[in-house]
Amino acid sequence: MAGSLLLDVGIILAGTVAIWKGSDWLETASERLAAYYGLPEVVQGAIIVAVGSSFPELATVVVAAVGGSMPLGVGAIVGSAIFNILVIPAVAGITTDEDIDANRTLVYKEAQFYMLAVSVLLITFALAVIYYPGEASLSGTVTRPLAAIPLALYGLYVFIQYQDTADHETDPDAADGVAVRRQWLFLLAGLAVILVAVEQLVHSVKDIGLAFGVDEFLLGVTILAAATSLPDTLVSVRAARDGRGVTSLANVLGSNTFDLLVAIPAGVLIVGVWTVDFAMAVPMFGVLTGATVMLFTALRTDLALTTPESYALLGAYLLFVGWVVAETARVITGILPA
Repeated sequence: MAGSLLLDVGIILAGTVAIWKGSDWLETASERLAAYYGLPEVVQGAIIVAVGSSFPELATVVVAAVGGSMPLGVGAIVGSAIFNILVIPAVAGITTDEDIDANRTLVYKEAQFYMLAVSVLLITFALAVIYYPGEASLSGTVTRPLAAIPLALYGLYVFIQYQDTADHETDPDAADGVAVRRQWLFLLAGLAVILVAVEQLVHSVKDIGLAFGVDEFLLGVTILAAATSLPDTLVSVRAARDGRGVTSLANVLGSNTFDLLVAIPAGVLIVGVWTVDFAMAVPMFGVLTGATVMLFTALRTDLALTTPESYALLGAYLLFVGWVVAETARVITGILPA
């Protein structure tokens, strides 16, 4: 058994590296294609780069759903959202010499629309409990029609971004030196590598969960979330160090918006129905809401993220991980359901 667990750990590490490499191809190609097609900076970060860097999370939900482990995929999405909000801006802020600049568009449009996305997904889960109650207490079935609610909101998000694109004046020099066909090939290769890596990653995490009796949702919130969020971290840190603070932060908010409104519904569309444990979901969404308020407050002060604020975000995430580990080990009880 020890040998099997070591093999699973090795696969998780190798899969994480493969996801990083595939995502690097995917994100680089996405950025260059976005520049080639003349998209504004906030749209590059919030949609093009965000969707590219969020593909590991989407692939995780799809693979988990097909394999009958939807809670593992949903846990990865929620955990990744918390990781993205707290850790990625923190690491970007700590590793750069200057504060990360934001702007009013980012704070008043991107951040607030993201908070709306969190609320809509939680409302969708509540509707499942109310109208399609499960056998267990505070559980409900998310159906395909309910999954259409967050998808419709993402459609509105894309429409709003399109309006920004329509008013944007293209830089004629941005397309110089971009080999379009080559970038599309790199993008497709990145997608393929991520799919293979995620499939192996999900399988190994499931095996570890069975060996230690850990709930799949909690495994997704911790291990899978951290593994699939690595690409987002690298993209945002690189953008921040290049002086593109808006792109760095927009990537975080855009990735989370995509994950919550598209990735989770995509899994429901594949499996048809998914039973949500509302008692498990509410505490996690409470943490996610608190994390979002922290980041929103930090960005609104002087429209910048300072180094002390970055350390505060990182400290909040460490507290969250400690809470999950303590609950899993039954050091503390009563916050998450048994």
